[in-house]
Amino acid sequence: VIYEIDTVVPSSASDVFSMDSSSGEMRLTGVLDFESVAFYHLHVKAKDKGIPPLSGHCSVELEVLDVND
Repeated sequence: VIYEIDTVVPSSASDVFSMDSSSGEMRLTGVLDFESVAFYHLHVKAKDKGIPPLSGHCSVELEVLDVND
């Protein structure tokens, strides 16, 4: 199975997340700041290597909490 992040909302945050294509593990590649963006919505796609290839998708919602206030 091959995993990938299809879209990120807001699109300006597309470089903040990365995904391992073989395990599906998501990682942060940047800093999350509650003051700039408090909610992220990611569409993730998984595709197998069959003939024909089958795919599935899911949504990941991430809410950033401001714990300093």
